Amino acid sequence: MREHGGNLDLAQQRFGGRAEDWIDLSTGINRLPYPVGEIAAHHWQALPSRSEIEALHRAARHAYGTAAPVVATGGAQAVIQLLPQLAPRGRARILAPTYNEYAPVLSAAGWEAEEARELDALVGANLAIVVNPNNPDGRRHAPKDLLAVLPHVGHLVIDESFADAVPELSLASEAGRPGLLILRSFGKFYGLAGLRLGFAIGHAADIAKLAAASGPWPVSGAAIAIGCRALRDDAWARTTSARLAQDCVRLDGFAQSQGWRLVGGAPLFRLYETPDALGAQEKLARAQIWSRVFAQNPTWLRLGLPGAEAEWSRLAEILAR
Repeated sequence: MREHGGNLDLAQQRFGGRAEDWIDLSTGINRLPYPVGEIAAHHWQALPSRSEIEALHRAARHAYGTAAPVVATGGAQAVIQLLPQLAPRGRARILAPTYNEYAPVLSAAGWEAEEARELDALVGANLAIVVNPNNPDGRRHAPKDLLAVLPHVGHLVIDESFADAVPELSLASEAGRPGLLILRSFGKFYGLAGLRLGFAIGHAADIAKLAAASGPWPVSGAAIAIGCRALRDDAWARTTSARLAQDCVRLDGFAQSQGWRLVGGAPLFRLYETPDALGAQEKLARAQIWSRVFAQNPTWLRLGLPGAEAEWSRLAEILAR
């Protein structure tokens, strides 16, 4: 298993407590989720219809500001698993450091997967991958700079899993271009990661290939119902984006009081440089607040944003000790 946040079972093994006792800040998942409301019984009992799936696709186009073809999947991770089938095997270049699933998935399928440190180094790849904003350091790339890479690669995959609150970074409106594929995660911004819903947006031929590989029922009836409702709730999205921006400033203030330096981040997580990330993680864990550390950099500590005021108070209390 590759290293990810959300590994509360490890936190419980080391520090005890029930899962519900913990504040999990090891992920970039909104801790004030979209209010699901009532779900009609047939969404649980019947197979999703083609018309329901198409309604979800229309809602995604609305939320992401695109007219391009869309396919719903069981989270953005499901699209990553299918990327090796997007084109004949060749050379993949991944702008790094970044989300650690891309290289292993492609390598296992026979691709030559390499890390690149700058956009220019992607040139010549059969498959080029950029996470924007990046995970875990929040590095951002202007849409025009990404589009400049497109003519020089076979396919350009832009993972926009953390772009909901920064729509100015999105290339979804350009996704009909040949070779350009956009990945979106529903669960992070809407705080419903357990629903397992994501989207690929792109050229008709690529989306048709991904749709065929995903099968006739790629997402559940409940995911369709909740997704349609949430993706069209523009007022909730605006309010949530504004709150996340304020909460980033608030969390940065907490970190500054500890002498931690902001490395970067996105509207759902912050990455700090600390004198001892493992020590900071353990201090927080003893108050049953889980954070993320990185084996390749022992000074990095990543925190998601607390949700309810009680979570902020608990974090402030332990940091003040």
